[in-house]
Amino acid sequence: MPSNLRQANEAWEALLTTHSATMRRFAAEPVWREHGVSMREYDVLYTLAKCGAPARVGELQQHVVLSQPALSRLVDRLEARGLVARVSDQADGRAVLVELTPTGTELQRAVGRSHARSVEREMRALTIDELRELQRLVTKLNQAPEQSSQNAHKE
Repeated sequence: MPSNLRQANEAWEALLTTHSATMRRFAAEPVWREHGVSMREYDVLYTLAKCGAPARVGELQQHVVLSQPALSRLVDRLEARGLVARVSDQADGRAVLVELTPTGTELQRAVGRSHARSVEREMRALTIDELRELQRLVTKLNQAPEQSSQNAHKE
């Protein structure tokens, strides 16, 4: 078991180190200044675009690395800039949903095109087969907490 513990922690450290270095390179790119948007703001715009429909702040929080209060403040700022709008949830009149405005959609797409090229550049070290394997592995890791939780309930 000690070798699994060590290997798991070494793999985790390698993953975090790569993530940190890559995010620093992304943050240094001019696209954010050119479009007047931060990486965190873009993350919310991108998440809303992927949702394809208005979403609750709690749903957004599952996909971004922000606390609920910080995400709410960020949504407030995006709303003040006309990039997102709050709308009533037709299914639950008490709930409020957030959606991209046409301006927000346009900004997300413009930044997204540039960012996609940056992502591709960062991933060039991997072959197509390695990219598929990486995607398979990280998808498996994302599902692991669900499986662990389900197994814990069975015990």
